[in-house]
Amino acid sequence: MRILAGIFLCSFTAISFEIALTRIFSISLWYHFAFMIVSIAMLGIGVSGTVLSLYPKLKNSKNLGIYALLLSLSVSLNYTIANFIPFDPVRLSWDKIQILYIGVYYIVLCIPFFFFGLIVSASFVEFSEKSGSIYGADLLGAGTGSIAVILLMSFLSPGQTVFAVASSAALGALIMGRKKAAAILIILNISILLLNPDFIRIRMSPYKGLQLALKYPGAKHIKTYYSGFSRVDVFESPMVRFAPGLSLKYLDPLPKQIGLSVDGSDINAITEGTAEFLRYLPSALAYEIKKPKDVLIVEPKGGLPVLVARQYGAENIYNVESNPLIVDVIKNDFKEFSGFIYNKNTWKGLARSWLKGRETTFDIIDISLMGAVPSGLFGISEDYRFTVEAFKEYFSHLKPDGILSVSLFILPPPRTEFRLLNTVLHTMEETGIKNTHNHIAAIRSWGSICMLFKNSAFSQEEINTIKDFSAKRNFDLIYYPGIKENETNIYIKTPSPHYYDAFKRIITKDSFRKDYIFNIKEVHDDSPFFHYYLKLKNLKEIYRLTGRKWQYFIEEGYLLPIVFIQVIILSLILLILPVAAKRRKRNFSVFSLTYFAFLGTGFMFIEVPLIQKMILPLENPSYAVATVLASVLISSGLGSLLSQRFSHLRSFYMVALLSIAVIPYGFLLSYFIEGISAHSMPVKTMFSFIAIMPAGLLMGIPFPLGMRILGQKNPSFIPWAWAVNGCFSVLAPILAVMLAMAVGFKWVFMLGALMYALAFVVLKKSISAPRLS
Repeated sequence: MRILAGIFLCSFTAISFEIALTRIFSISLWYHFAFMIVSIAMLGIGVSGTVLSLYPKLKNSKNLGIYALLLSLSVSLNYTIANFIPFDPVRLSWDKIQILYIGVYYIVLCIPFFFFGLIVSASFVEFSEKSGSIYGADLLGAGTGSIAVILLMSFLSPGQTVFAVASSAALGALIMGRKKAAAILIILNISILLLNPDFIRIRMSPYKGLQLALKYPGAKHIKTYYSGFSRVDVFESPMVRFAPGLSLKYLDPLPKQIGLSVDGSDINAITEGTAEFLRYLPSALAYEIKKPKDVLIVEPKGGLPVLVARQYGAENIYNVESNPLIVDVIKNDFKEFSGFIYNKNTWKGLARSWLKGRETTFDIIDISLMGAVPSGLFGISEDYRFTVEAFKEYFSHLKPDGILSVSLFILPPPRTEFRLLNTVLHTMEETGIKNTHNHIAAIRSWGSICMLFKNSAFSQEEINTIKDFSAKRNFDLIYYPGIKENETNIYIKTPSPHYYDAFKRIITKDSFRKDYIFNIKEVHDDSPFFHYYLKLKNLKEIYRLTGRKWQYFIEEGYLLPIVFIQVIILSLILLILPVAAKRRKRNFSVFSLTYFAFLGTGFMFIEVPLIQKMILPLENPSYAVATVLASVLISSGLGSLLSQRFSHLRSFYMVALLSIAVIPYGFLLSYFIEGISAHSMPVKTMFSFIAIMPAGLLMGIPFPLGMRILGQKNPSFIPWAWAVNGCFSVLAPILAVMLAMAVGFKWVFMLGALMYALAFVVLKKSISAPRLS
């Protein structure tokens, strides 16, 4: 029982540290480097299995307390070391030593997971007959940790959170008999947490927006705020001049603005009061066309779109912001400065979810994709705000003559605006709108685009307003029903009217979408990667077009295949070493490899799409991660414990049942999400947890079943099987995301079911295999 409690606490530490590191990487580097953490964690676990295979003396259960102490110590110490490694991805293009620093990151940060892997793997070897209990304690600890770490990061910085969760492993060591050393570690960790010295504070890349803004003369950092899923910094800087696409005809100074940054980037601003400059923004076009009564602002951030609506006399302004921390910061600490923008009719979450089930309709729905500093979005990040299904929701809540306004920065080479147009066109056609070319208008300034869409056709009076608004502010027309080429490319001269040509070709549905260098196909909820534009066949031409800068490909998601290749190479080394060193007998080596490889892949092929799909109803990636991990891991832990208690659950047919049980998730999950979206967050979280549990219970049975069989036939294979499962659990999440981008989440679920079906076939054959010595 003491060992199980120790495993629970160490698993709690390992998963909490892993999740905390994803937040730390998002802040210190960029969001896409957080994907490295999964491979780092499972690499450490895989190495532990390989080491135990090569050095059997390490399997002694008396060492478990020592491993727990080393886990606790390495979590806090190695985080501190990693924080001082001068890796910066921006420097890779001119400083080749940065490649070495990536390797150092891997080594330093995988060490805590190595010690955790030793604890669990050694326990399986020593107590294989209790595999269900061991695996259950491991999963229950991980499930609990996935919830607790989000709560901890709501009131502690990620750096402080690391020292808090390190104490959990020390407590596990104390329970397993290492009392004095564990007590010292607990006291040390808590003391550092409370003192919060400079060395545990996250070192942020000097090339991130916040750091650059603070280098300006007179810049001042005001305050840092934390939540479980983001960090918001408030600051003053001359760099913050937030008036996206402001007409060059406006010559007066802007009102005072205070900068906002999310995770050190995504710069936005809080603007003091209202001013005439708001009428000189491209995003004001919708308000010039239609005097609004009811307006919905989607993602108001610092509140500039709210001020535009106020400037034009909107009576009822509704704000829906996906980052709750921004709302809390402005509402609590900057309410007077901002003009009380969030003190009325403000909701937190995804606008499309908020709209679900409501009958309110709007004169204008205003969506902004802009911050104070133009920036792209990582290609493999899910974005449910701009799928066909999302735009259907927006259109269904427009009044008959209402306007959907979308504003975005011009970020060459053009691709976001073209995909957006294509997605909205597809939405219009699916909702039965005829002659879609009459329902679209677009203008551009020197730095931004404003696109308008309507359920009804634009009238001649509205077209005249668009032309007059643009001419008075020196904005260029891109498209309106009946536009002529000589009406475009007047004020912002380019060699050719490429925006006019592209919009016209997309709207008239010629071969532009097929021929264009980037993928601008419409996006659906089943593969919501709106910001992923690469076409593999055009990589060479895209490389030339982007100035021969490989960083663009990293931003677009090609870090994923690079990490995938790295992990394959490392996994092969880890898996081959024990076999080569000890010349294992073939038939049970094949079982250990194939069965546990299928389990690791199948588990992740179900868990990853569940997380990505549940972002939509739970409205935030961190909430989705916490809910899905908690549900899958806790229910799998319970399933493992039940299989230890009830012998009929240890039948190999349970693996086949799991394979069948997974299939409905691929087909029915979207309908489930549709059904719960209109409910409150606690209700959605509860229903999500319950819906995932049936599959989770079954997912906890196959692994301890395989470990039990290994323990009976040849226990020496257990560490190697642990390494196999760990390595394939690294490969599978990366592969799952790549597959989701190509074929959608539904087919990733189907492949997960196939993995468990193959595991069943292998297990059934192995049952009749003789004992190996």
